Amino acid sequence: MLHLFFNDRPWFRAKSHGYGAGLPISWQGWVMLASHVGLIAGLAKLLDRQPVVMTLILLVATFAPLPLYRARTEGGWRWRWGEQAPDKRPRKGRRK
Repeated sequence: MLHLFFNDRPWFRAKSHGYGAGLPISWQGWVMLASHVGLIAGLAKLLDRQPVVMTLILLVATFAPLPLYRARTEGGWRWRWGEQAPDKRPRKGRRK
């Protein structure tokens, strides 16, 4: 079963506009996303009476798995402008 988590296929699609990962494209990505959201919600509920501790722990829990998201994103993380390349976008004052 563990071999399914250690394959080289991407788990997330790259965003078409902007920087980062988009929605999951495999079941491993959905499991990762659901467990990440569940962890954050559970920690927030568990530590709701200690706001300073909750804030610090939630910051760590939010940002700690980002390297895994980045490593499992199809095409990696980089700035994307959509379907058009940056040099193909119309500029102000430029006629076609």
